[in-house]
Amino acid sequence: MYLIITRNFPPEIGGMQSLMWGLTKSLAKIDMVKVFADYHNNSNEFDRKVGFSIERVSGPKLIRKYRKSFLVNDYIKKNKNINCIFGDHWKSLESIKSNKKKICLIHSKEINHKKGSFLNRRVLNVLNNVDFVVSNSNFTKNLAIKNGVNENKIIVINPGIDPVKNISKSLIEEAENLFKGKTSRLITVSRFDKRKNHEKVIMAVRNLKELYPNIIYLCIGIGEEEENLKKLVSQLNLENQVVFLKNISNDLKNALISKSNIFIMPSVIYNKSVEGFGISFIEAAQHGIPSIGGKDGGASDAIVHEKTGLIVDGNNLEDIYSAIDELLKNHKYKDFGKAAKEFSEKFLWSKIILNYKKIL
Repeated sequence: MYLIITRNFPPEIGGMQSLMWGLTKSLAKIDMVKVFADYHNNSNEFDRKVGFSIERVSGPKLIRKYRKSFLVNDYIKKNKNINCIFGDHWKSLESIKSNKKKICLIHSKEINHKKGSFLNRRVLNVLNNVDFVVSNSNFTKNLAIKNGVNENKIIVINPGIDPVKNISKSLIEEAENLFKGKTSRLITVSRFDKRKNHEKVIMAVRNLKELYPNIIYLCIGIGEEEENLKKLVSQLNLENQVVFLKNISNDLKNALISKSNIFIMPSVIYNKSVEGFGISFIEAAQHGIPSIGGKDGGASDAIVHEKTGLIVDGNNLEDIYSAIDELLKNHKYKDFGKAAKEFSEKFLWSKIILNYKKIL
């Protein structure tokens, strides 16, 4: 049996949630799985549809953490057939008392604390005492080593993806309507926060619309920067070029990505927050859509520069402008998209799980 302790799990939406969902489903094909996860709205309905046991823990954040660790430790005492314990975060394993094999996933910002600081010491106390630390990218691995994690414990395993589903004709038509007949199409699917750098893309669109009158930029997501971004769009008179969407279905999201030309997310480092990998780049690649990502972080594990997309300096507006122009010019994005689709196949969960099996 595999025991999974996670703070991030569906029906909540996000990159880490998708990662833990894909890993759990893949492990469940190998052996029995038991999941301890945080409670969320609609989680009861979600849990009834899965083929493994999920125990949800509710309550305020701090109380929830200790309550979950108590339940997990009690479960470990009563079940001797646990082969391995997985944690999605160092905090998920911090209070777990067991000599069973432990594997902790790391992503980037949650370990990005100054060496020697109180939080850094807590991180190292967990990560240097598990059997394996699974890093989502080479960037995150190097960040972990820099901050004191034992290099010998770290293995890089990129997040996986499920095979892409067929998209219905009606969803394709809906996507086309949202693109308003415009032909130069950019898209970002992410939270609206400073690190994702929507602001610089919007400013680049302002300059690019002189070259590409039919340009449109779809921003799908929610977040604290939404109102600031909408104000910027208004100031730059880009209401006809920039569209904000949220609370749409996953199927419509995929339809919109599939009808785009470029997926763009030129992330930057903001305070301690940094993009560890960028599974969205691979999800776009599945649809034959190339990406533009930022050099700060792990995007280079998800984008092969000048083949499946372009890596840019997210702090440099001219760099972003030039990258978009390069891919739109002469429809160069089509060749990049073909390479991206082929590249995405190495990230299928059926292949990624083999790397986990090696350390199990």
